[in-house]
Amino acid sequence: MQRNNLLIVAGFLSFFAALLHISCIFGAGEGMAQMAAAGDSYPTIVTLIIATILAGWGFYALSGAGVIFKLPLLKTCLVLITAVYLVRGVAGLIVPFFTSAPVVHQNSPTFGVVSSVICCIFGAYYLLGTIRLWR
Repeated sequence: MQRNNLLIVAGFLSFFAALLHISCIFGAGEGMAQMAAAGDSYPTIVTLIIATILAGWGFYALSGAGVIFKLPLLKTCLVLITAVYLVRGVAGLIVPFFTSAPVVHQNSPTFGVVSSVICCIFGAYYLLGTIRLWR
């Protein structure tokens, strides 16, 4: 299998996102920050689960790129990962205009736009890399 540089970049982007979640550079919503300050373990558990999933997605990208061994259901997982990134990105740019739900508006509008654009970029790398893998 020939190396797929798009999926290599996608994989490292997912690993980077996992590290950012662990280090909380993106910041947590006010509710999560209050729970963490009160000693609640929920924010820590959620963050670790998200970081683990993102790292797993990174491994799937590297597998699709031919850098590591082939993981099970590789193409199916890459399609699903791509879909999650793109749906999250596009929804994050559209949904806030159609709802006043507090859960949607708990973070700043800047955070919402930036994180959504980042998800779209990640999804684009996964999409283009997965298309290249399929050929």
